[in-house]
Amino acid sequence: MHKYFSKTALVMGMICLLAQVALAEETANKIASRVDKKYNALQTFKADFVESYSGAGVERQESGTLSLKRPGRMRWDYRQPTQKLFISDGKTAFFYVPGERQARKTEVKKLDDLRSPLRYLLGKTKLEKEFDNLVIADAVKTKTTGNVVLSGVPKNMADRVSKVLFEISPESQIERIVIEEVDGTTTEFQFRNMVENVNIPEDQFHFKAPEGVETIQATEMIGD
Repeated sequence: MHKYFSKTALVMGMICLLAQVALAEETANKIASRVDKKYNALQTFKADFVESYSGAGVERQESGTLSLKRPGRMRWDYRQPTQKLFISDGKTAFFYVPGERQARKTEVKKLDDLRSPLRYLLGKTKLEKEFDNLVIADAVKTKTTGNVVLSGVPKNMADRVSKVLFEISPESQIERIVIEEVDGTTTEFQFRNMVENVNIPEDQFHFKAPEGVETIQATEMIGD
C-alpha cells in the first residue's frame, strides 16, 4: 500500500510539473505574440537608451537616442560619454565618430553587430521564429515591478550568443534587452521615454559625411 501511494504521488507530481511547464510555455507564447502584434503595427519608434557592456575585464556604459523606421531603418545617436553615430538605411550601415577623419561603412547583410537585429523590430517581429526555447525567466529580476522577462536562444546567432533576455512591460513594450554571449560577454540595452509613430524624416537614416571626412569600406565589425 505504501509503495502504491508513493508511485501515485510521484505520478501526480510529474503531471503537476508538466502542467506548470505547459502553462509557462503558453504564457510565454502569448506574451511574445502580444509583443509581435504591438511592434508590427508601428511605423516608427524612438527612445532614450543606456547601453552597458561587461566582458574580458572591461565595463562600459554609454547612452543616447535610438530611432527606428520601417522598413529596416535604424539610427543610434550616442551622446555620453562620447558622441558617435551608428546608422543604417536598410542596405548600408555607417559608423562615425565626430572629429575623426574617416567614417566606416558596410553592407547590412554582412554586418556582425548586436545592434543590427533591432532594425527588424518594426514590421517583421516574430519572436517565436527568431528564438529557440522561448520561456519566461522567473529567476531573472526585473528592473521595473510588474514587468516579465522572456528568455530565448537566437537561431541566427547561436554560435555567438547563448541567451537573450527581454524585459517586457504590461503594455507589451520591450524595456530592456540583455544579450549574453558564449564567451561570457554581456551587453544590455535599457529603453526609456519610448514614443511610437512619431514623424522621423527619412534623411535621418542616410549618412552624409561631413566635409573632409573620407568614407571607407569596413573590413571588420562596425562598432565601438
